[in-house]
Amino acid sequence: MSNAHSPLPIKHWSHSSLVTFLRNPLAWYKRYVEGVYDIPASPSSVVGRAAHVALQNFYGGIGKDGAIQLGLEYLRNVSDFEIHFGKARSARAKKLKRQLMEREYLQAVSFYLERPPRHNVLGVEVKGTAEVEGLPLPLKAVSDLVVRSKRDRQAIDIVDHKFVDAFSMLRKEKPLFVIQAIFNYYVVRELYKKPVHRFILYECKKRKNSDGSSQVRRYVIEYAECKEDFALFHRLITDATAEISRPRTYLPNPSDMFEGDDSFNLYRLGLTSD
Repeated sequence: MSNAHSPLPIKHWSHSSLVTFLRNPLAWYKRYVEGVYDIPASPSSVVGRAAHVALQNFYGGIGKDGAIQLGLEYLRNVSDFEIHFGKARSARAKKLKRQLMEREYLQAVSFYLERPPRHNVLGVEVKGTAEVEGLPLPLKAVSDLVVRSKRDRQAIDIVDHKFVDAFSMLRKEKPLFVIQAIFNYYVVRELYKKPVHRFILYECKKRKNSDGSSQVRRYVIEYAECKEDFALFHRLITDATAEISRPRTYLPNPSDMFEGDDSFNLYRLGLTSD
């Protein structure tokens, strides 16, 4: 349901809502304004969610085997209609796809938990919102882990995990990482009232490297080195908020590989005006 009586159609920005708005405004309007969440998830994203469930439980104090089993149960409980199977349309094809998803999940989580990074964990799956001076809307974020910083025991770091088919090219992907990191920075700083030093991202490949190299890669964003990024972030949030505050028609992005068809169908039906 849209916020018809509010000067703004949303109550806050999150990393996912901002990126969706920039990529496909009509898909953003449908999901974050009207609250319609009917787009099936890709098998890869479902595997990633299951892996996050496993790590959430592992860092919450459950043993490796128990954490892996809880993630597997989550994966098995996701219904077929919630998954975009692509060309796998028959019941047999979907069953085979699910078996592949389970193998990828078990392999990826096993890779990570073989030698899991050690942290002094202060919080797991930390959710919250924060009002930031100078920004027109609050920010919302979820952090996989909030940990005590190894560089300064009075400060904290934020840890995020991604389960991927291929490692990111940091130079190419850095803007997305930094946007997410800044969302998390403001929310964690507000919740813990401590200095936040770093955003640590672990990427874990779901398929085994043929050369035997590590399946886990670590990226670190030092907030102290991101002064220009913070300024750009504030400008982006302000400009995006100005865009959604004016009367407009939301146009589809047919080239969006995930939601292009759906957004174009909404446009065809005339469901595009705020």
